[in-house]
Amino acid sequence: MRLVYKIWLESGDGRAFGEGPYRLLKGVELTGSLWEAAAALGMAYSKARRIIVSCERNLGFSLIHRKIGGASGGGSEVTAEATRLMRVYETLRADTEDIITNAYRKCFGTSIQVQFYTITPHKRGRKNLMG
Repeated sequence: MRLVYKIWLESGDGRAFGEGPYRLLKGVELTGSLWEAAAALGMAYSKARRIIVSCERNLGFSLIHRKIGGASGGGSEVTAEATRLMRVYETLRADTEDIITNAYRKCFGTSIQVQFYTITPHKRGRKNLMG
């Protein structure tokens, strides 16, 4: 048995950041491309773009810089603000896991595996970006 949890950040307008946007940004960091990050997660590029645009609107800052194609090939780059948000989110996840583990032990007197809910890439995903 294990205890699985999920967290996300919300603004007044809805979900602002969570595991999906985090994984997309990690993919952009690794590949330099939102299209490749989306494909690795088995997600359509149009959906990935909508997710990023929605997060940017709810957070009030840009998550990625988009470079238009052409001779240099285009691509995407994670912004400094997004990098900071990702690091804070990683810390929040780790700290939350510790707190939940301790709370479970306190309530039930035993330890149990505590696991953050993770998204499994669809079959069409080409790479496992999160290992």
